[in-house]
Amino acid sequence: MTQSLFEDLEPQGTAAASEAFQPLASRMRPRQLEDFIGQEHLLGAGRPLGEAIRRGLPHSMILWGPPGVGKTTLARMLAHAGKGHFESLSAVLSGVKDIRAAVERAQILRQAKGMPTVLFVDEVHRFNKSQQDAFLPHVEDGTLIFVGATTENPSFELNNALLSRARVYLLKSLDDKDLLSLLQQALTDSDRGLGGQSIHIEEDVLRRIALAADGDARRALNLLELAVDLAQDGRVDMTIVEEVLQGGARRFDKGGDVFYEQISALHKAVRGSSPDAALYWFVRMLDGGCDPLYIARRLLRMASEDIGNADPRALQVAQAAWDAHLRLGSPEGDLMIAQAVLYLACAPKSNAVYTAFNAAQALVRQDVSHEVPVHLRNAPTALMKSLDFGGDYRYAHDEPGAYAAGENYFPEALRDTRFYYPGEQGLESRIREKLDYLRQQDAASPRQRYAPGPRQGRDET
Repeated sequence: MTQSLFEDLEPQGTAAASEAFQPLASRMRPRQLEDFIGQEHLLGAGRPLGEAIRRGLPHSMILWGPPGVGKTTLARMLAHAGKGHFESLSAVLSGVKDIRAAVERAQILRQAKGMPTVLFVDEVHRFNKSQQDAFLPHVEDGTLIFVGATTENPSFELNNALLSRARVYLLKSLDDKDLLSLLQQALTDSDRGLGGQSIHIEEDVLRRIALAADGDARRALNLLELAVDLAQDGRVDMTIVEEVLQGGARRFDKGGDVFYEQISALHKAVRGSSPDAALYWFVRMLDGGCDPLYIARRLLRMASEDIGNADPRALQVAQAAWDAHLRLGSPEGDLMIAQAVLYLACAPKSNAVYTAFNAAQALVRQDVSHEVPVHLRNAPTALMKSLDFGGDYRYAHDEPGAYAAGENYFPEALRDTRFYYPGEQGLESRIREKLDYLRQQDAASPRQRYAPGPRQGRDET
């Protein structure tokens, strides 16, 4: 379905009756750049997006940001400033047939009136590759000025061919100050907002709505409108607002960008030994509806990757928290995972196990398949014994200190190779001391299996 931008932005008057049925968020949509709240980093003086609108020079772009920050409004402003026609498609509801119809209308307008068409595609990341490719030739020949809106990372969700033809702009969530300004504007605007009604609302109540909106302008205005509808005699108090807010979770898109941003923040807080920040991100994810067992699985990874042998108990604590949650479920089991989060954040840190594992993998992938040395092979048959399999193997428990000093357990070509370099935190400091002592014994042993040779660049110090 197409919609005329100019009809949408024309002054209130003849259209006032029809707009009375529009939600407050729709009525309060800014009509000019000066009324737009937020996104100063894109719309300020000298900024590319702001200048494109001010000068009426539209170009194809991807508007990437969370819901309710003005992506649709900016697309409308862009078309209006460039004296163009505004077409809108939703990737959730539209298909290739709708794209072709929009292109045909754009071609007719271009040929008949020389008018450009700004095609706005909401949730563009939901289009598949072939649907995204359908825009390319028409963007190339100037039939369309393409504006895609997405809440997901364009690098992962959009074709490179489409990205190469459009500039990406990152929009930010609105802060509480911006949302409060927007709400006050809606309360005082008698033309489009609630200024014509007798409404009494304290500033602390208004701040509560702004906080609950979580950076989303549309949500802030919707909450305000619901609270006003429930109020008696126009008095909106905290009781009414809390009733409106019941069941509302903060922004969290399971499987989307916000999901991975928050688990990344949790992981980095644990790694950085910040228990309070780690607990905050854990609770944020729970508040948004994340499965606690997903976090439990990630904690197991953190226990090995970032703590390792500096405190082997971290792995046990993480596993125990997971098991406890499987038995108790939410909300009781959430506390056990919180305990594991705090333990891991406070534990001594070492990535020596993680680094050693990656180094060993890299060597195996790039090296030849070395044979197992003869002295390390089993000899369960007479033939294998005749070939001296396992011959001259030194049983460590029969050696002083249960250590066969000077023995080599690598293929000969890899002797003296090292992957594991214990850190200096927690238990690994003691492991480091022990391994240093054992290497000193190797160096002093008269029973070197192979003569000392070059270390082949693998024993880093």
